[in-house]
This record gives sequence, C-alpha cells and structure tokens, in this order.
Amino acid sequence: MLDKGFFDLFLVPEKTRAGYSFADTPVRISFQEAKVAVYGVPLDATTSFGKGTARGPEAIRLTSARQIETFVLDEKADIYELSPIFDLGDIKMPKGRGAKTVLAYLDRTIPQVVSTLREKDKIPVMLGGEHTLSYYQLRALAGEKPFVIHFDAHRDMKAEYEGMKFCHTTPFYHLLEYIPGEDFVQIGIRQTDREENDTAIKSGVTTFDAWQVHDDLEKVADFLAKKTAGRNIYISFDIDAYDLPYVPCTGTPEPYGLDPFQVLRLIKAIHPSAKLVGMDMVEVGLKNDDYREGALATQTLLRILSRKYAR
Repeated sequence: MLDKGFFDLFLVPEKTRAGYSFADTPVRISFQEAKVAVYGVPLDATTSFGKGTARGPEAIRLTSARQIETFVLDEKADIYELSPIFDLGDIKMPKGRGAKTVLAYLDRTIPQVVSTLREKDKIPVMLGGEHTLSYYQLRALAGEKPFVIHFDAHRDMKAEYEGMKFCHTTPFYHLLEYIPGEDFVQIGIRQTDREENDTAIKSGVTTFDAWQVHDDLEKVADFLAKKTAGRNIYISFDIDAYDLPYVPCTGTPEPYGLDPFQVLRLIKAIHPSAKLVGMDMVEVGLKNDDYREGALATQTLLRILSRKYAR
C-alpha cells in the first residue's frame, strides 16, 4: 500500500486546468492495475524566449480527452488494451516563489515520485513543462542504466546559461555526471553552440541531426533497433524536435525539423525487446486556443505507449 502522502503531492486531473485525465479512457484503470503512471509538471520558470510551457500538461490532457479517440489506428487497438494508464494529476507547485525555490522543490519531489513509481513497477511519464524537468526524472532513473533517446531541436548541453546552472538549456550537460555519453543519442538537432557540440563529441554522445534524418531515415532507424535491443530505455521528447509549422506555441521553434511520419518510423524502430523505464514530453505550449501541439504531443505519446517496449 502507498502512503496517502504520495497522492497528496498531486492535484488530481479533474482539478487541473484541463479538467480531464490523460486520454480519459472509457475503461477506468486503478493505480494498482496501471503499468504507466502519467503526471504533469506545469513549469515555466527558466524559459528564455517564448513562454507558455506551464500550460503543456493542460494542452495534452485536454486534446487527449476531448479531441482524440483512444483507438490507435495503426495498432488496431485501444490504448488501454495495450498499456494500462493511470493519471496522477499535476505535482502541486509552490505558489509565489522564485525560480530557485521552485526548482529546489522539484529537485526533492520528482526523484521521490519516480522512486515510488519504480518500486511499484510503474513507468513514469512526465508531461511538461520546460525541459529542465528531464534532469530530475532521469537522474532518479540513472541507476537503471537506461539508454537515453533524446528528440530535440537543441542539445540542451550548456554548462550554464545566463548565470543559471540548472535551466531549460542545461539538463543533459549535468546528466552526463550520472549517465555515460555513449548511452545518449540526440535526434533532430539543428541548433547548438560550439561548446555544446564539443561536449557532445568528447562525451561520446551519438547525434543524428535533422539533415541526417531527412537524408537517411533508415540509417537512424537501424541504429535505434540495434542499440536498444535488450536495453532499458528512456525517451525525452521535446516537442520542438518537430518542424516549425507543427509547433506554433512552443517557446523556441526551429526550422528544418522532423515531420510526424519520420518520428513515427523512429518510434517503431526501437527494438521490441527494449524496456521503457520512463519518458517525458516537454516544452509543449498553448496559446490563443491553438491545440495543435497538444494534439501532436498526444498522438506521439499514444504511439510510444502502445509499443511492446512500453508494456
């Protein structure tokens, strides 16, 4: 039995801004029955350009519940038949506090959440929120020696940015302290600085930039199939991995990005013998009632969670 204090960490889905749980499946699944535990972190504390990531969990939950059916057409099955999901809700955030205080709170709380979920054999799926969050969840999972598949327009490997050691541009630099570089692949990269690039190369990180994905998709798919066979895996998915027209609300969109069919091919290339130990979907925004990003994030999540490696 879980201590009641665990559930007290969360604002239940129906009381979040979305008012719905993720996917809002017609078959109700208890926490005990679930294989996947979804939780949101509405964080927009260190974003340095466009704002709006705090509404990411809202955008994903609302589109997944109100716009998108739970039947995954290419799998010919409902998501709840393939991967029982329980939505914990959003982590309750400290109110009226500065970025450092909020990040310190998440530094304590997210590892606690992840540890509890893994003890109960659940796959933690985080809905963000800015990409800083990946650091806290992945650090907590480092002991499971995951191979990290990072979809992004950016490396997020700066040592610090604008005087901040921990922010949305730094998580993967600091994660190299816990996870060796050869256990990272970054896919869709098309914006970086020289120092980040050097860090990735010196650390042994494998990179497939967006041009490589466009020019030789099957090479990337083959790499993923071979590298993930029999491995624990973690997927960190920044929505700006997708090309600029697909992501009108995210804070740092970039041209020359990936399209949904390319991403789907790569998701399906991950070896079925792999075991998903966690994932995050971050940097999703919501502005002017534009739910395109919420829909794209939802459909990406449904395709990942319906794969054998997530069951």
